[in-house]
Amino acid sequence: MLATRSATVGSTRGFLGTRVARVQNGSRVTMRAGNWLPGSDAPAWLPDDLPGNYGFDPLGLCKDPASLKRFTESEVIHCRWAMLGAAGCLGVEALGFGNWYDAPLWAINGGSPTWFGISVPFDLNTLLAVEFVAMAAAESRRGDETDAAKRIYPGGAFDPLNFAKGDIETLKLKEIKNGRLAMMACLGFVAQHAATGKTPLQALGDHIGNPWGSNFATNGVSLPF
Repeated sequence: MLATRSATVGSTRGFLGTRVARVQNGSRVTMRAGNWLPGSDAPAWLPDDLPGNYGFDPLGLCKDPASLKRFTESEVIHCRWAMLGAAGCLGVEALGFGNWYDAPLWAINGGSPTWFGISVPFDLNTLLAVEFVAMAAAESRRGDETDAAKRIYPGGAFDPLNFAKGDIETLKLKEIKNGRLAMMACLGFVAQHAATGKTPLQALGDHIGNPWGSNFATNGVSLPF
């Protein structure tokens, strides 16, 4: 579970304060994130330098290198959408502009869309057309990129604060961890509303007020007994 990468070991000083020459041993030991199942062997087809690699591929879906490339890219893109979605679901409710479940009902029941309480002067067909063209343009540009890394981490205009100049590997790990958490959160929002009919902050308030009486085990749906 240890991988080696080319690197330089930093300089040090001798016991009497004399600077010792910089050591060049040509390698640095780095540790993989770990295994999702303690004691199990890490799949050989999952590279150690893959961000967020915990050896989770029980069905062997990524044995094919092309599948690994596609799934890696798809996961990061889904993570980013989920982080935006989770922030939007909580933000709109926290600011008092309704909730995520009622937000699209205008398209079903009639009416006009709003954005943080501001009426949007477009009907459903116009919004769909704009979103279709915008997404098609963005995805076609991304699809033209032949570098697998740049398809996921393009940099440039998509990194206006130059975060990539820092510890990019740590940032990749943080992104994938937060993205996975956000995907679980969005799934939880949907399941929670289906079970209780309540929004995330409503359910959170109920749970804080009565932790033992308001939780997944007491909603009458999550546990079949």
